[in-house]
Amino acid sequence: MSTTRPYPPPGEPGPDAGGASPDHLPPPGGQVRRLHLVGASGAVPRARDFTRQALHDWGWLPAATADHRAAAEDVLLVVSELVTNACLHADGPEELRVSFAGKVLRLEVVDLGAGTPAPRTPHRAGRPGGHGMFIVQRLCLDWGVVRNESGAGKTVWAELAAPA
Repeated sequence: MSTTRPYPPPGEPGPDAGGASPDHLPPPGGQVRRLHLVGASGAVPRARDFTRQALHDWGWLPAATADHRAAAEDVLLVVSELVTNACLHADGPEELRVSFAGKVLRLEVVDLGAGTPAPRTPHRAGRPGGHGMFIVQRLCLDWGVVRNESGAGKTVWAELAAPA
């Protein structure tokens, strides 16, 4: 779980360690893409397709370089892992939010689960399963969990760097 800074409220990009910065403001016009996934079949491919379209609209795709392609693939992998975790451990995702501002892309998956995701420790690379949050931890600038104020559920968020 995030240890580098306080958890931001769901739906809002997080502050830097020293406070809010222009890179963490919502995209122009406050644009945040939302995909409702309540009861949706095929939540993981739907979430990937939705995110892929957002990356296209924001100029990440089609990728101009190998680094840009790798950054987009990392985003799609993290979306897959977060939504899969919600499907397997939290009775399914409620909503996916994707936002991009400056140099940071933020992903949020809302679910009604009570558990708290965490990388398995120690990580056992040769064993099947249990790699999702390890992958998220490795690919992201930061990630964390925010409990819903209503008491039911949480938002798992992750932030990735934009390609240089």
